Amino acid sequence: MKENDLKKIKKTLEKDLDSKRYEHTLGVAYISAALAMRYGADLKSAQIAGLLHDCAKCLSDHKRLSICEKHNISITDTEKRNPFLLHAKVGAFLAAEDYKITDPDIIQAILNHTTGRPEMSLLEKIVFVADYIEPGRKQAPNLTIIRKMAFEDLDQALLQILEDTLEYLRNGGGEIDTMTENTYEYYKQHLSQSLI
Repeated sequence: MKENDLKKIKKTLEKDLDSKRYEHTLGVAYISAALAMRYGADLKSAQIAGLLHDCAKCLSDHKRLSICEKHNISITDTEKRNPFLLHAKVGAFLAAEDYKITDPDIIQAILNHTTGRPEMSLLEKIVFVADYIEPGRKQAPNLTIIRKMAFEDLDQALLQILEDTLEYLRNGGGEIDTMTENTYEYYKQHLSQSLI
């Protein structure tokens, strides 16, 4: 992936996303790059994954569902009831198909940026955390603490985000994706064992 490819991706996204989502995307790419520098991940991969993480966010629910059906992308019952959740799966597909991304780590980072998954790669963790702490985000609980934590202990920041997300969904009556719970349980256990 060459330098001008980043410019091309930005140009395409600027057309495909609404202005608020595009600003968010630039913020996530910026923070992904900063975290990549901090933790020694590939800088270009972090920027690309950050830019493309929400590339399917502005598609209609109908369009996301039809892309999944057409290309045999599996849909959970939770996703059927809440098709907006499919933006990560469809985004990963579009990154490969439309943006010609071949790096499986970038594809996985896009695929898992909303729910996480047990045993995430460094890049997956970076994009997951960057999506939550980017400068334009204002509403999330513990945001100031998590922003600082992200540059000190990425796994701890990841766990706090998962915990806050689950609490928010439980209190707000939102439907919880089982993968988010699995990821939370995995990292909770993983981090408590590393303290022993």
